[in-house]
Amino acid sequence: MKIISIILFLIPGLFLSQNTIPSDFKKIPEILDNTELLYPFIVPDKEYAYWRVLTNDPDPDKAVIYESQMPDFMTINEPFPEKGFFQKCIGEKCFSYILACKKERSVYFSTEQQLRDFIGTVDNLPEAILLARTYGFSVDTGNTLSSSYKTDNKHIELYLSKSKGCPEIKESYFIKINRKTGKLESKNNGVYFKGDICN
Repeated sequence: MKIISIILFLIPGLFLSQNTIPSDFKKIPEILDNTELLYPFIVPDKEYAYWRVLTNDPDPDKAVIYESQMPDFMTINEPFPEKGFFQKCIGEKCFSYILACKKERSVYFSTEQQLRDFIGTVDNLPEAILLARTYGFSVDTGNTLSSSYKTDNKHIELYLSKSKGCPEIKESYFIKINRKTGKLESKNNGVYFKGDICN
């Protein structure tokens, strides 16, 4: 009985050890695991006089995560929407949204789909990671199975992570993003991390 339980314990590790990243993939820089640092790299699909990314913090000075160059003559003082993308809790400082100015009118982008529309064509690696984030994938820099990438003219390919459960389980995913359309395809590569305590 002991031998069977030892074998069952070792099998997942054997499968994971065989799961390697192709040699032409590079490591995603550690700084790109922070979502807030991805926004400055967005090249919007449409032209906006001004745009900024905010949280639903009631203090206007603390709410701004990133803002593009704002023209001198323009001021935008708008209430934040009731919901946004990357919702992590209920209450203040719990979600993000984009407020843009197009033809002197304010436009909100407050869902994951609207963020994808705002990004449009995928111009760079940070945009690809942000787009993948809207589908629940994230960069886990502790493992190449969850923090690798390759780019060409048509696609950006990534190995990212999805976590679930308590104790936490992390799964590796291979992701292929069409740069022109933003269409994302994903394939599960299996579990690469199992936690042993539940916080």
